This record gives sequence, structure tokens and C-alpha cells, in this order.
Amino acid sequence: MPRRSQFHHAGRPAGLLSTLTLTLAVLMLAGGSASAQSDKPGDQDGAATAQALTRLREATQPRTLSAEGQTLLDRDVIKLDGYAYCGQATSLAEQGEFRQSIRAASKALFLGERDKKPDLQALAHRDLALAYLYAGKIDEADQYARSALQFPGASPEQVLAPAHKILGDVAARRGNQAGAISEYNEALKTASERYRPQILVSLANALNASGQPKQALEQLNAIPAEARDALGSFYLRSRAAALLADDQPEAALAVYDQIATGDRTADSEYQRLWALVGVGRVHLKRGDKPQALAAFLKATTLANGLRAKFHSEEIRTGLFGDMQAVYDQALALAVEQKDFQTAWNLSEDSRSRQLLDSVRGRTDDALGGRVNLAQLQGMLRPGESVLEYHAVGDQLVVWVIRKDSFEGQALPLPQAGLAKDVDDFRRSIIERKRDVDTLGQGLYAKLIAPAKLGDTRRLFIVPHGPLHYLPFQALHDGQGYLIARSAITVWPSASVGGRLWARPDRAVSALLAFGNPATPENVPLPGAEREVKEVSDLFKQKQIFVQRDATKGTFKLRANQSAVLHVAAHAEVDDVDPLFSRILLANDGQDRGLLEAREVYGLDMRSVSLVTLSACESGLGKVLKGDEIVGFTRSFLSAGASSMVASLWPVADESTEALMTRMYQSMTEGADLMDAMRNAQMDVQKKRRFAHPFFWAPFNVIGNGRMQLGS
Repeated sequence: MPRRSQFHHAGRPAGLLSTLTLTLAVLMLAGGSASAQSDKPGDQDGAATAQALTRLREATQPRTLSAEGQTLLDRDVIKLDGYAYCGQATSLAEQGEFRQSIRAASKALFLGERDKKPDLQALAHRDLALAYLYAGKIDEADQYARSALQFPGASPEQVLAPAHKILGDVAARRGNQAGAISEYNEALKTASERYRPQILVSLANALNASGQPKQALEQLNAIPAEARDALGSFYLRSRAAALLADDQPEAALAVYDQIATGDRTADSEYQRLWALVGVGRVHLKRGDKPQALAAFLKATTLANGLRAKFHSEEIRTGLFGDMQAVYDQALALAVEQKDFQTAWNLSEDSRSRQLLDSVRGRTDDALGGRVNLAQLQGMLRPGESVLEYHAVGDQLVVWVIRKDSFEGQALPLPQAGLAKDVDDFRRSIIERKRDVDTLGQGLYAKLIAPAKLGDTRRLFIVPHGPLHYLPFQALHDGQGYLIARSAITVWPSASVGGRLWARPDRAVSALLAFGNPATPENVPLPGAEREVKEVSDLFKQKQIFVQRDATKGTFKLRANQSAVLHVAAHAEVDDVDPLFSRILLANDGQDRGLLEAREVYGLDMRSVSLVTLSACESGLGKVLKGDEIVGFTRSFLSAGASSMVASLWPVADESTEALMTRMYQSMTEGADLMDAMRNAQMDVQKKRRFAHPFFWAPFNVIGNGRMQLGS
């Protein structure tokens, strides 16, 4: 029987649109594969995997979205017409609410099909293309932009021009500048006078990216003065970039100065930030790397201060994501100068501050701001090491931090190749292939061996980019798995790890557990029910809710009442917006029992020391440009929890039951969380039927790995 193997096509976007600018920043990142597995080896696993992948593919198809639109429309108390839902979809996409935008467009799609209105269907397809583009799902954006062009009677200005513009944006993000130029020229044929300037700027950017700065300047010069003023810094930044590429650094610098000295509004401050970035690039063009680094550092400082002025999480996260290229450029310059401590500081600053801000706001610890190197080293114990990574360009920067030492190095590992290696390894695990140890040895040689960890017995890993999806515990040195040598905890950043360590110790003795929630959609999980009952036997104080009693309402009411929260249930990862990822709890008559990650933010979980999500892919989400995994990991830590146990792929019922029971048993015997997980993973893999990493390696300890149970 598949364990926690539901899939929903949707996780946080790889890039976010800032509503302060027309600039769209999207990061395409290779993630892990998704498949469902059975709790017993056998031929049925292949069928389960195929079914899961089929569901994943079908989730973005028009018929699926139309059916979802009908369901959502039926729930609306006030029902709008299809064109109004299209307006909602566009507005929501521009605000960064991508899942909500898709839902609004799906309602319009259903109404267009029901009422046989091809013009409305065309608009719905256009809006779906826009939402998927902004969310970084460029394959889906391409699909819906092309289908929008196929409807008879589609408005040239409202559908044809935007669809070709989206196709141009897709081509540009794929590195096909010639294709982008062709699509932008096609969009110009039917664009309104109001829309043309935006297309011309995009066309100029594509020409510049293809090595044609003079032609780019020609297109920018063709924009009327009134439209240039309306476009403001969006136009000026494109012009400065083209001037710089055309070997006119002084002219480019003058334009950046024009941006920097504009009116002091929130938007102009944002543009001034990018003007500083432009100044840094001018200095690079001149070969003055120290001045370039100084300009980039000023920009990052301004970014940190600017974030505090905005209340929208989407804008704040998007702003920080857009800045990643600047941090990377500065970090690369510092590494080039062998200044690995400055590079480490930049890496820590570059990781999204959203989670750090939340963690700081939920704790009474005395540390202020980001945890610095000296503070971190002061918290480390003998035998403990922090292993931190940062992928930048064709290099992977690696730091090893111990109580009495700090070492950094740059390894020649391009991020694209690293992402493929991680994905191949994950696929081998999920599909239970025999080459898993060979692939694990390859990654060990690239990632672990150069760090020379020596006698490190407890390892705190800060991954970056594709490494967020890597089960480090399953890496192999040719003699054995990494987990055999070191207990492992994963941190979103060293600052978050240090802050969680700095929280006051509290008694941890009470358990709240939810298992095998009963819903019409769920495959029953008898192993999950046994799991929570076996775990509960280890606690004197406990509240257990299973089947029909394991409701969302009960969860929200009681989540902060116990130090340990354990959930064994189905889960669905949303790869458009991970904050819409959800745990499937029982229906209590008030709702469908779907607990979304975004709802966890509103809970006060400062009394919770450990959240265990014994569910499929609960630790996954998208990696933002600020390099933060979003979804349940961020939600629970931001709500106040100090540590988590979450999975990296669909887990098997029986082996998970054994692993979780052993982990908690080890904690009752005095082990802290990370040592208890190591003990459990080592014990489970000793059983022949569970020897493959698929069974014993899916779970990561995240956050405070030192957390212990009280008596």
C-alpha cells in the first residue's frame, strides 16, 4: 500500500515578480523527481510510480484546471463572470500570488468552456500562461501561451500580443535570444500603443543579451519620450545595460547616476539599489574589482534596509531573490581574492532573511541580527562541524567551521552539473536502483572528501541550490554511508541554526500526534496509525488523534499545546507555490481538512520543540533566489517550532513506522534528536528488506538537532 503518496502539482516559485518594477526575475532550478512507492518491494512499485507521474503531468492540463475551476466556483459565495475572474488572475499574478492567480484563471476557463465563449477561453489561457511564467514554470507558460493563440476570435491586443510577449520571455529564459527576438517582433504587430513600449524594452534586452547592443539602443531610442518617462527606471536600466555592453561605461554611469538621484519613494529606493549594482558593473568593466565589490556591498546593505519598509511577504521575498545575482557577484570577487570570511558573510547575508526575521521575532534569545562567525564558533562543541555550501557560477564554495578553525575553498563544480548529479542520485534512490551507492560515492568525492572532516561526529550542513534536495546521509565513501560516521542536521543558514541553539532550554515531555486521518480521498494508512500509537507509548503525557478524530480543526486548536507534534498522514507538495502545499487531515464538517503551509504561519508554536512530518516530501519546496526552501519547513520554524523532521521523497509505510519508533525510543534513552535519527537510520538499514536508502534515508533533521526529551 503506498505510504503518503498523494501528489499535487504545485511548492514555492523559483523566482518572484516584484510589483515595484516591470522586471521579472525567475530562477530555474533542477529539483528532484516525484514518484510514489509501495511499502513492499515488488512490481507494483513501478505501477505506483507511473500513476504518480501521470497525476503530476495531468495536474496542469486544461481539463484538470477546468474541473478545479468548477469546484472552486461552486464554493464562491459571490460568483463573478468569467471576464472578472480574468481580471483577478492578472492582478494576483502581478502581486506574486501565483497559485491564487491560477485558481482565478481556472474559474474563467471553466466558464468559457461551459458557456462556449472562445474569447473568454483565450483570455483564460493567456492568464494561465502569465501566472506560470511569473512562477518560473516556463514549460507550462509556453503551453498556455501557444494554446491562447489557437482560439478563433481571440483579441489581437488582449490575447495575441501578450501571448507572443510571453513566448518571447520564455525563449529568453531558455537562452534562445533569437527566438525571443522573433516573438517580440510578432507581438509588436498587434500590440496596443500603450503596450508597445514594454515589448520594445524586452526586445532591446534580448538584442543586448545576444550581443547586439547597438541594435538594442536603436529600439530603446524608438520609444517615445512620454512612454520613456512612464517606464521610468525600467527603461533607464535597460538603456544603461546596453550602453555598458556597447563599451560606453561613462555614458552608462551617467544613466545609473540619474536613477540613483531620483525622487525618494519606495520604488525609487528600489531602483537606486539597482543603480548601485549598475555602478558596480561599470567598475568591473573598467577592471576595478575593489570598487566593484564596494558598490555591490552598498547595494546589499540597502536591500536589507529596504526589505523592512514593505509589509508584503511576496514583495520582500521577491526583492531579496532578485538580489541574489548581486550577492553572487560580490561573493565571487571575494573568493577570487581568497577572502573566504568575507565570502562567508556574503553567503549568510544572501540567504533569504525572511525565515531569520521570523525566527528572531519568535524567540527571547539575546543575540541581535545575524549570528557572526565568532558567535557561531563559540556555540560549537568538540567533534561538531558546520559544513556550508554556496554554488556560484562554475564554482561551489565550501566552508568548514569548527570551534577553533575556519576553512574555505572553491571547487570547480558548475551548478547545472551538480543539479543533474543530485537529480540522478535521487532518481536512483526513489526508483530503488542498484547504482545508488556508486552515484553516492561520486557525490561524496565531490562534496564531502574535499572538506576533510576528520573526526567530525556531529555535522551541521547548510546546503545551497540543488543541494537542498540531497540526502547527505546516503552519500557513500566506498566503505560506508556518511551517516555511519556522523550524525547530521540540516540548517537553512548558519544564522538560523545559531538562533535556534540560543533559545532557552525547555522541558520536552508531552506528545500531540495525528495519524491516518480519514478522508474520502485518502488511501488508508494503517502503518501510520500503528506508528503514532507505538510512539505515544513512549510518552507519559500524550494526546492522540487518529482516523476521523485527526481533523484540521483539532490540529489548529491544539498544535501549540505539546512540546512534540507528530503527524503521520498523506501530504501534497505544491510546486507552483509551496505555501499551498498541504497535509491531508480529516474533514470536521467545517472544511475539507486540507492544512496548507501558509495557514501554519498564523499559529503560535513557540511551545513546540519538535515537529515531525511523517509524510511524503514534507521537507521540499522550491528554492528561492535567496536560497531558502519554502513550504512546511519555513512555516513551522517561522511559527516558532525549534526543530523538524521532514522527508525528501515519498516514504514507505512499514519502514517509516520502524524508523520513527526507533528514533523516539532512542530519545527517551537520552539521545538528542540528531543522534536519535542516526541511531534509527542505522538500525533500519540493518534489516535486509530495508537496506536500500529509499527506506531509511528519506528524513532530515532540520533546525535544533540538539533538542532532547525531558523526563
